[in-house]
Amino acid sequence: MHPIKYPSDLTDEEWNQIKALVPAPKSGKAKRGRPLKLDRRTLLDAIFYVDRTGCAWRYLPKDFGPWQTVYGYFRQWSQDWTWRFIHDALRDGLRYGEGRQVAPTAAIIDSQSVKTPDQAGERGYETRRIPGGRPVPAGRVARLRQP
Repeated sequence: MHPIKYPSDLTDEEWNQIKALVPAPKSGKAKRGRPLKLDRRTLLDAIFYVDRTGCAWRYLPKDFGPWQTVYGYFRQWSQDWTWRFIHDALRDGLRYGEGRQVAPTAAIIDSQSVKTPDQAGERGYETRRIPGGRPVPAGRVARLRQP
């Protein structure tokens, strides 16, 4: 663990729920590869720190370890769908714990983002062209033809 406690760090309860979902290290006893610099909990704390604060990877505090290592794991887990797997497993466990079906049976779409008022009219570009062959937006056609 890193010496400073940040608000974005995992609690012991959260870590116990997620640690089985985090991929095992590729190096260690009886495996080849570079020895681990960071334990998995510190690695996740660092990723959650960047997510929560919105800072650039290069501005990650030094007590989390090298930013290149943290970013490398984040990128690898993004590409191999590890984050999706963790999200889905946590969501399914939460739904099961609440006594609901694991798979949702309905979805809601916000109708306010789909409807437009009837008086809004048409929008966009009209395909009229002025001499010279350039397309012109509909509102500008009248102004360009005035003497």
